[in-house]
Amino acid sequence: MRPIRRVSEERDPVSTNAALKVLVIDDSNTIRRSAEIFLKQGGHEVMLAEDGFDALSKVNDYQPHLIFCDILMPRLDGYQTCAIIKRNARFSSVPVVMLSSKDGVFDKARGRMVGSQDYLTKPFTKDQLLQTVRQFGAALPE
Repeated sequence: MRPIRRVSEERDPVSTNAALKVLVIDDSNTIRRSAEIFLKQGGHEVMLAEDGFDALSKVNDYQPHLIFCDILMPRLDGYQTCAIIKRNARFSSVPVVMLSSKDGVFDKARGRMVGSQDYLTKPFTKDQLLQTVRQFGAALPE
């Protein structure tokens, strides 16, 4: 007899083969929790941070393979957070995907200037989030 697993623990059949460690930085509890559910359903480990300072205190210990970072946050915005993370040699190669409810060229360009690799518009779907993870997961060394 197979053990019963909760739905949130079920692995998504279209997820990447390898579980990635993903850091999600967003001041919206709804976005953080949605991302956490989607990523865990995709078979990934998730660490949540509610703003840039919270993220900076966690990133060194967690050592994520991929970071999703909201742009508009109190105290330390996403651009500043990304720039600080990317300045650290240990994390300079970790992909950062900026999150925003705006889909503007300026926001995308500014994100690239501080070292982000991609941009995802909120609200995002489970498929959009997991496709982004697959995109960067495939590029990681084995």
